[in-house]
Amino acid sequence: MNKIGKFLTVSLIFLFAAGAVIYFLDRNNERPIFSESKNDSSLALSGYQQKLVNNQALYDSRKNIITETVKKVSPAVVGITVTEIRQYRDPFGSFFDDPFFRQFFGNRGNNNRKVKSLGSGYIISPDGYILTNDHVAGNATEITVTLTNGKHFPAKLIGSDPVSDICLIKIDSDDLPFVTLGNSDDIMIGEWVIAFGNPFGLFDINDKPTVTVGVVSATDMNLEPINNRYYLNMLQTDAAINGGNSGGPLVNSIGEVIGMNTLIYTAGGAQGSIGLGFAIPINKVKKIVTELKEKGEINRNFDIGLRIQSIDEGIANYYNLTSTKGVIITQVVPKSPASKAGLQVGDLITQVEDYKINNEQTLVGVFQEFRTGQTVNVKIFRDNEELNRKMKLEKTK
Repeated sequence: MNKIGKFLTVSLIFLFAAGAVIYFLDRNNERPIFSESKNDSSLALSGYQQKLVNNQALYDSRKNIITETVKKVSPAVVGITVTEIRQYRDPFGSFFDDPFFRQFFGNRGNNNRKVKSLGSGYIISPDGYILTNDHVAGNATEITVTLTNGKHFPAKLIGSDPVSDICLIKIDSDDLPFVTLGNSDDIMIGEWVIAFGNPFGLFDINDKPTVTVGVVSATDMNLEPINNRYYLNMLQTDAAINGGNSGGPLVNSIGEVIGMNTLIYTAGGAQGSIGLGFAIPINKVKKIVTELKEKGEINRNFDIGLRIQSIDEGIANYYNLTSTKGVIITQVVPKSPASKAGLQVGDLITQVEDYKINNEQTLVGVFQEFRTGQTVNVKIFRDNEELNRKMKLEKTK
């Protein structure tokens, strides 16, 4: 073999050996140096780099419209602690009312006690206005608001409306996170909603609201009044709502508040949510808030001048009605708004504006939706004829 042949042979052996060393060294790292790309113009990612990319993609896939909405809204949700003075009567108080026993035991009739309770709320403006339920803070002597940054603020009561169960409070602070109020007339049954709040005081553990997710189950729900609070056109959701959630926001999937979480229905003897939660529509809340800011109260000092009775089977049969929904007028006060509107004894009221009337309680609740000076349309049934009457809501002199 000549010198050139020997040189080529040695060179090939050297290159082969060097390639083997590089290959086995890289096998120790369990990855090839590079691989052929489908695109001849670039090199593909290494296995290690691809693993990082896949992990990031997996992490990003966990983010969705719900998690982003929770991140956006949570800072504006607050926990509310209130102190009320409630009257407590000694069960044996009447026994000690006797002057003879009072000289030994003192007056043991009615006693006042401080009672603490919890609720939820949400900030609606950067200068510290906060919404909650009247049954949370309407009768409070002390209100403390806890933010998600752990700070505590005393709050003052701006105004509260027991009838609608809406309360407006305020803390002294600036540049606060706040929610966006949506449009509760533009709600789709079945759309995703998120309930935020402070159930059972859990907010105080880590200064964060509890989040539950569900859908809008129904709209325009007219519920029976509770303690002279009237709940009309309520939103129904299966997002879990429990004690302490009252006053918190019900939010749609894009972060707009569409309602205020207020109450739940439970089965007999059950505790906690069974998937029947109700929220006050935010459009109603916005109207009440505007009035509370301007006047501190809601003006309902009118008297329609009617006495009514719910329609039962006997009345329905007498008037050949197919339903027992509605009320019958049993008395009309002279010179009252009802009298001026031309309503008569025996008229059946079936609707006021857009509200269907089911019974006496519904009618009373519906008129709470209006204000002194407004004119409302009343739909009646008289002598087998449906009529409409305009009633101006005035205070009877």
